[in-house]
Amino acid sequence: MSESPHISNVTQATFAAAVVTASSQVPVLVDFWAEWCGPCQMQMPVLSKLVEEHAGNFLLAKVNTDEERELAREHGIRSLPTMRLYKDGEVVEEILGAQTESTLRVIIERHLSRPSDSARLAAHEAHRQGHPEEALAILQEALKSDPENHRIRFDCAEMHLLLGQLDETESILNTLPRDLCEEADAVRLSALLGFARQARDAPPVDELELRLKEHPANSAARYQLAAHYVMSGQPESAMDELLYIIQHDRQYGDDAGRKGLLAVFDLLGNEGELVSSYRHKLFNAMH
Repeated sequence: MSESPHISNVTQATFAAAVVTASSQVPVLVDFWAEWCGPCQMQMPVLSKLVEEHAGNFLLAKVNTDEERELAREHGIRSLPTMRLYKDGEVVEEILGAQTESTLRVIIERHLSRPSDSARLAAHEAHRQGHPEEALAILQEALKSDPENHRIRFDCAEMHLLLGQLDETESILNTLPRDLCEEADAVRLSALLGFARQARDAPPVDELELRLKEHPANSAARYQLAAHYVMSGQPESAMDELLYIIQHDRQYGDDAGRKGLLAVFDLLGNEGELVSSYRHKLFNAMH
């Protein structure tokens, strides 16, 4: 057993209390490992450093899979190391294989409570009440006091985008730490920024619809219409237009129809029935 109060060795008998119940107070990272696993041994000093650095803001629960075979079987552990982060009794992250300290830090910290999170809540409330400029000001002030809270960066980028300040959104996305560039929020905002630029420079929806009624092969107008649909919260209509481009004009904009459809998938989190349905339609269109 580790001497740290933030690290424990967990068994089948203690898992429910030490992990599921405890995660209602602070996140609990479960590390499934074994003595013979080299990557597990390499990962442990990194995990120990992070848990001590955060001083109880999250806990580390170690499961020796050689000693707890039944527990590993129950949890479907097929490779080592496997790490799962529990919060409020649920798995919120699964991490397969050894990771760098910076990658683990990003994954863990997005689930930790920070003092500046209260400012994020205040900003969200200001935005909900129709005051986006006030929300942005709150977020920018919070970022000054807690520059390591990257969730605020994403919030600022999104608020700039909603205010039509696209260059400011792009600047934030371009200066994100490398480990954050592949985060779901970064990918989503990048996709949304591309559609926002298209919609900003495009004619109004009714004019585009009229153009397409007269000239259905006008792929540029169709892509602009798809961008308008995305920005107005009509992803299915946008995907229909992009699918049309894929089916009739694959050469347009260096395969812009397919790239645009994949960007909409990113906006939708790459999951759900709508994404599955249009993935199937995309496959059929391309084959």
